[in-house]
Amino acid sequence: MIKLRRATQEDIPSILELVHALAVFEKAPEEVTATVQDYVENGFGDNPIFSCLLAYHDDQLAGFSLWYYRFSTWKGKRLYLEDLYVKDVFRGKGIGQQLIEACIEEAKRTLCTGMMWQVLDWNTPAIEFYKRYNASFDGEWINVNLQL
Repeated sequence: MIKLRRATQEDIPSILELVHALAVFEKAPEEVTATVQDYVENGFGDNPIFSCLLAYHDDQLAGFSLWYYRFSTWKGKRLYLEDLYVKDVFRGKGIGQQLIEACIEEAKRTLCTGMMWQVLDWNTPAIEFYKRYNASFDGEWINVNLQL
């Protein structure tokens, strides 16, 4: 049985567990520098800037999705799916499908004009999964990152 629920501040250790597992999967565990305090202040403080769903399979933590809103000068309000991750042992059980569909519903409910996210070019299973939703893939844009 699969259950999704909104994360609370008490869930931060579970969120970080999944974030670290995702970073290992993406071959970049050293890149995770966000702290518990970052999550407290930015997700569960007075002005939260992200939301998170946790997925459970038979009461075991199985995955998550984390998103925030952005504004496109061309498209208006968009839901940006920062991360969607399902632990290896729970893949193929429909958890990713439920997570992304919950995000799609959230985008519709909050009157977004669409959803955006990134996928690594070598993550073929994820790319094939997203194609089922008629997602378009833009190969023209280059990611830019400025560390402060």
